[in-house]
Amino acid sequence: MTGNIFFCLIPEIQTVAHGRQDKMLVCSCNFITEQEIIETIDSLLDEDCWQLIVPAKVYHAMQKRGRCCGCFPNVVDIIIRTTENYHARRHSTDDEIFDFMTRLKQFHEENRRADLERRQKGHRAA
Repeated sequence: MTGNIFFCLIPEIQTVAHGRQDKMLVCSCNFITEQEIIETIDSLLDEDCWQLIVPAKVYHAMQKRGRCCGCFPNVVDIIIRTTENYHARRHSTDDEIFDFMTRLKQFHEENRRADLERRQKGHRAA
């Protein structure tokens, strides 16, 4: 083989890789490409640009589910990169960032209260 040229034998992904692929397969269990994941993340961010996005949320939005979950570390990298690019294009203001932090603190406080309510009165750690 000469140089760094690789050919993909899957018909749907017949691209020549020179450091980049237009349809890179990320999840072979569900046959999901990087572009599909990016588009899903962008649509989630369009709904609420400050929401926390995790691989399970991306798969749920795509009406898929993680099977072996071996792709999740790569999906996390794509989520981070896509979210950073989204916010760089959007030029978020300090007011929006502050609002997000307020919402995040409120979320943590609500979950903390829910955890405390689940504890039984007579429960003691030994």
